[in-house]
Amino acid sequence: MQVFKYGTGESESNPTKMIKAALSVLLVLVAISSAFGKYIPKTWQEDPQTLSRGWGDQLIWAQTYEEGLYWSRSKNKPLMVIFHLPDCPHSQSLKKAMADDVEIQRTLDEEFIVLNLMYETTDKHLSPDGQYVPRILFVDPSMTVRADISGRYSNRLYAYEPTDLKLLVTNMKKAKKLLKSEL
Repeated sequence: MQVFKYGTGESESNPTKMIKAALSVLLVLVAISSAFGKYIPKTWQEDPQTLSRGWGDQLIWAQTYEEGLYWSRSKNKPLMVIFHLPDCPHSQSLKKAMADDVEIQRTLDEEFIVLNLMYETTDKHLSPDGQYVPRILFVDPSMTVRADISGRYSNRLYAYEPTDLKLLVTNMKKAKKLLKSEL
């Protein structure tokens, strides 16, 4: 069957017209699929900030020191306060080590209230030997800062490094054990 093309004075067969239509549809589908298939990284946009700040995304984090104290008292669990800074290499290496340690993450999830702070609080008991990062302190449900639970350094009593995770786990158990024996 011959189809007459208006305005051109030529005719085109039906199979040729179907092939052109099919190729046009195919070209449109390829263009659409390639647009959806490309991954374009958004380097201009940072990841959304969460309360964990990378210390354990599956954990429930207190927003403030006061909220941490409230949860600690109401749930009868010790509060672990982590002081750190985002641009401190020591804080970053400790954060990575703690976030990757399954035992620490499980223990924090089940037995502790957790808070990480990038600023100092008004409670001077949280800096018994000075203000430095990273440092980790424990507070029991009676709101007593456990200054007796410290790390291995004499000049920075509450500092921990990635190599100190065993000591941190021991101190976490000590904070939990003291809680049971004292309350």
